[in-house]
Amino acid sequence: MTDPRSDRHHEIRALFEAYIEMYASRDDRLTAHFSENFSGYTGSGNFLVRSREEWIKITRQDFAQVTGRIRIEMLDLALQDISDDVVASTAFFHIHLPTENEMLSSEVARLVLIFRREGADWKIVHSGISIPYHPAQDGEVYPLKSLQEKNSALTALVEERTRALHRSEALYRQLTEDTQDVLWKADADLRITYISPADERLRGYKADEVVGRHVFEMFNDDGIARVKSLMQQRAAAEKSGPPFGSMTFEAEHRCKDGRWIWGEVQSNPDRDAEGKIIGYHGITREITQRKHLEEQVRQLAFHDPLTRLANRRLLLDRLAQNIALTQRTRRYSALAFLDLDKFKALNDAHGHGAGDLLLLEVANRLKSCVREVDTVARFGGDEFVVLLGDLSADRDEAISQASAIAEKIRTRLATPYALNIASGEPPGFPIEHRCSASIGMVVFNGCEASEENVIDWADSAMYRAKEDGRNLVRFHGASQPWLS
Repeated sequence: MTDPRSDRHHEIRALFEAYIEMYASRDDRLTAHFSENFSGYTGSGNFLVRSREEWIKITRQDFAQVTGRIRIEMLDLALQDISDDVVASTAFFHIHLPTENEMLSSEVARLVLIFRREGADWKIVHSGISIPYHPAQDGEVYPLKSLQEKNSALTALVEERTRALHRSEALYRQLTEDTQDVLWKADADLRITYISPADERLRGYKADEVVGRHVFEMFNDDGIARVKSLMQQRAAAEKSGPPFGSMTFEAEHRCKDGRWIWGEVQSNPDRDAEGKIIGYHGITREITQRKHLEEQVRQLAFHDPLTRLANRRLLLDRLAQNIALTQRTRRYSALAFLDLDKFKALNDAHGHGAGDLLLLEVANRLKSCVREVDTVARFGGDEFVVLLGDLSADRDEAISQASAIAEKIRTRLATPYALNIASGEPPGFPIEHRCSASIGMVVFNGCEASEENVIDWADSAMYRAKEDGRNLVRFHGASQPWLS
């Protein structure tokens, strides 16, 4: 993979060398390197040139009149990116002047050229030259201005910039090492190139255990699918629109000790001058506690707090989905409405604590009688509802299937209960309680009735079971045209 910065610097260095060669040969063609918006020259200082036993001064204006080739002795060249399209080149060199008296410059000159990309070419938009100091024979220095003042100013500037660098480094350490969020970078292939120390505190992995690894290694299957989906969305959106910016998603992250924690990931693309994605950087924040709270809120919203069964709200939602499904598949579904017999007697004798224990045991028994795809709900008090889906498309066979499950439930709930209650005699000793259930069942398929209608029909059948002696199963069917 090519490095855009390295390629850019290689091109600028070649252009600079071509410019210097034309500069040394006093070739007017060097103006071809200038932009049409060239801002001009800036400069300071004069040239000190040794002539036998004395020093004479040549101004920059005089120097411009030199027509013969000069020799430039390069000392250093540095390139600095101002942006992807602007590069500053700074060169230090000696200038040797060809004169009749063989005068040689002992100056150290500094030349700054600002290159800017204009279309496919780089052009010079500004040029500046200065001569900050002048080494002479025997190691002495002859400044045009006070060298002491210049050196003092230079020393002060170096010291200030050093302090600024230290402050910047300290701030960087504070931001990357002390923050609780994880800062990271990845290449275009999604391999980690940098990760901050916070990741070790959160997940237990040292940086050298993570750098070079693929980001998918820290996610589970759901997280990997989420990342792939977002990348596909980005690619599709950028085909017809502007570049996509930041994207945020939530995913579980693998910890070294085997745990999983939740993280909110904000990812930003890194692009080259042409807009191509060359990597990513971002921040990951742990949100495990928030996700647990959200799950608790969801449980409270859709589940009964005592039995953890679906509540009325979730039941109605699943029933609506089931009705729509039967209309498409023409397969039957069934709903059983249950009311416990002799529940009040337990509460009266042993208190609501005993009643709660019975409800919990009833919930467990109901779940053991049905499939995982079926829904068991506490409708309120001692009333429960069981929703059975995907029964046969044949009416009689569907009734037979629902009847078998209803009878299984009735028999299971009629088995005596051993309840460990604190108010027993002696306290904590299990008491036996016998409790049955009256069950009303409705079978439906593609009907136009609402969820409330289906529940009302099953509720009506349940009351008929109580009237007929309790601990019975009764179907609501005579008034249903699809069962008549």
